[in-house]
Parts: sequence; structure tokens; C-alpha cells
Amino acid sequence: MNGSAGQPSDDEVWVEDAWAEPVPTALLVLADGTVLEGFGLGATGHAVGEVCFNTAMTGYQEVLTDPSYAGQIITFTFPHIGNVGTNEEDIETISMAGASGVRGVVLHSAITDPSNYRATRHFDQWLKARNIIAISGVDTRALTALIRDGGMPNAVIAHAPDGVFDVEALKKEAAEWPGLVGMDLVPMVTSAQRFTWDETPWTWPEGYGHQSAPAHHVVAVDYGIKRNILRLLARAGCKVTVVPATTTTDEIMALKPDGVFLSNGPGDPAATGEYAVPVIRDIIAAGVPTFGICLGHQMIGLAVGGRTMKMHQGHHGANHPVKDRTTGKVEITSMNHGFAVDRDSLPASAEETHVSLFDGSNAGIQLTDRPVFSVQYHPEASPGPQDSHYLFDRFVEMIAKNKKAA
Repeated sequence: MNGSAGQPSDDEVWVEDAWAEPVPTALLVLADGTVLEGFGLGATGHAVGEVCFNTAMTGYQEVLTDPSYAGQIITFTFPHIGNVGTNEEDIETISMAGASGVRGVVLHSAITDPSNYRATRHFDQWLKARNIIAISGVDTRALTALIRDGGMPNAVIAHAPDGVFDVEALKKEAAEWPGLVGMDLVPMVTSAQRFTWDETPWTWPEGYGHQSAPAHHVVAVDYGIKRNILRLLARAGCKVTVVPATTTTDEIMALKPDGVFLSNGPGDPAATGEYAVPVIRDIIAAGVPTFGICLGHQMIGLAVGGRTMKMHQGHHGANHPVKDRTTGKVEITSMNHGFAVDRDSLPASAEETHVSLFDGSNAGIQLTDRPVFSVQYHPEASPGPQDSHYLFDRFVEMIAKNKKAA
């Protein structure tokens, strides 16, 4: 409940008996017909998507503005979400005004008033402004167990302040939604035009900085790129030119890049790969140093002849252990993906460099005959630990070595 003890919030409807339980104002309706009741927050209406769970304890604003979550309803396993409010700096999508694509949020506890010196807006108001539907009062531990055992279900999340729902229609919509397999969601999150980037990461108390003397030029292909990726490329000494996902090989090469970065993004990599993979093959064949993460990693796998596969429950959180086989070190990483590269489908020229210590799935590759490498996780974090920031330096070292050899 959003109100204090014994008092209804603005979004809870009381029946005639003042001491009765408030009428639910939000539902999560799963494709199998299961209906979970709770109290609505954020935007009103309904939305359909795939339900996943995220184990991060911090960084909910960054998670909800990560374009990789397009098409998904996020269940936070940490119960206290919203307690530090929101601000205008911790947004990860390139479009400050646009929606990131996330379909909804499932919470255990009601949102409290913000308690943080950087907060500028209550989380509930922020959800409304970004048109994101949320439900609180859900047993998120039980829902997480359901996803763990049965996989990520399709569902409809609905919020009606008067508590009136057409439950049968919501069940039908959830059951008929085709799901993320075969779905290309990149067009809804990629940038519309080319632009340059020079902002560097946030530091206290200065805030964000700027790269004024770049040593290299990197073209970043935006499949749903996060701001902190661009900041870390800038910090590593790069002038960054961001291009839309459908940019052609000739358009990329005309920019004379020292390196190409392939970003994260949502949806089925095989579907996006129909137009992206041929371009990636050309870039690899041209010998341009290339670094991919998340969706970019998966499409590099496809470009060299591998396959991708849908995961049972996916990896979503900021506490995933990964082993770097090139160094023997273990790093704690931030992950967000529901598809993975099938290591058994990769050619001999694609060497596995990283592996998940949670389930043994592939988490990184490098090509033995080209300056190309990629990782499945999010080395830029935001949110998450900074263990993997070294990969941006590895990319720059690869670029410098390639320029020297030329």
C-alpha cells in the first residue's frame, strides 16, 4: 500500500467497509491464465511483454532506461525499489525524452518517498512521465521461482485506478502474444540519425566530463546503445560517432573508423541479424578492429557462422560471475540477455574467452584471424560493478596495435 497505516493511497479504491482490504488496481496476467493482483503505480492502461526477473539491488533507473529491456516486464527481486527517487542524470537510453521500450515493472513493496540528495522526482511520477506501468504488492519471490522453474512467461500488466478489468480479454492477449523469438525490436530503440559523442563518465563532485583530445575514431553501431558505453569509449581516448542500426558498410567505412563498436540491444539477434550481420561480416573482412557486447556479441557469433538460442530464464542482474579465460581472473558483471551464443556452433576461428560461472554458458569470444572480440555481458555496468571496464582499454589497445601495423 502507498498510504500510511490505515489510510488508502490516491490509487487504491476502498469498499464500503473502511476496514476491508482495498480493491486491487493492477494485475499481472500470465499467458497460462494465472492472475496476480496488486496495486497500480506509474502509467495507466495495459501492456504485453515477456516477464523476467532482475537481481540488482541498486540502479533501477538505469535498468528501466536500458533499451535492451524493450519488450520485457521486469520483476525486481530486491523489495525496496524507488527509495532513492530519480534524477535527470541516471538515464541510459540515448533519447532523454523517448521511452526505452520496457513494458512494465513488478514490485514487492510500495514506493516510498525518495531519500537521496540527487533525487529530483518521485519514482512513481517518473514512471508516469515515461509511460511505464507498474504493479506493487506482488510476491516477487514466488514469481521469480516460477520463472526459474518454468522459464520467462509472456504476460499482460494492467493498471486501472478504479480496479475494473476485463480479465478474460487480458488473458487472451497474453496467450496470443507471439513472444520475443523472431522479433526485431531494434528499430524502436535505435537512434534516428548519426551524431558524435564526447561525454566522459560521472565523477563526484564534478559530474560528467568531456573528451577534448581523442586519439582514435570509433564508429558505434546503435542497436539500443547505453550512454555509459559511449562515456567509457570517450574516456578511453576515442572520438565516437554513433550511427543507426541500419547503416550500411559503405556508410560506415566512409567515416574512416579506427575501430567499430557493436552495441547492446533488445529482441532476437537472428531477426536483427537479417540486415545487421552482412554489414558485420564486411567490417570483419575489412580487418577493422571490432568490439561487440550483448546483442553485438550475439551478432558477431552469427556473422562467423554460429547460432544463437533462446535461454530458459535469461541473465538479468548486476552480480553475475564470469571467468576471463585469457587471464584466469573472475569478474562480477552486469547482465541483461534472454538469448545466448551456442558455443558448439562456432567455427575454430572463434575462440571462447569468457564463460558464465552461473550456468557455464558462453560469455565471450575472440577471432584468431581478425582483430575482433565480444562479450555477452555489459562491461559498462550502470548499474553494476566496474570489474569489466578493462575491456574498453583492451579495445583501444587493439586499435593502436592495428594502426601501428598499418
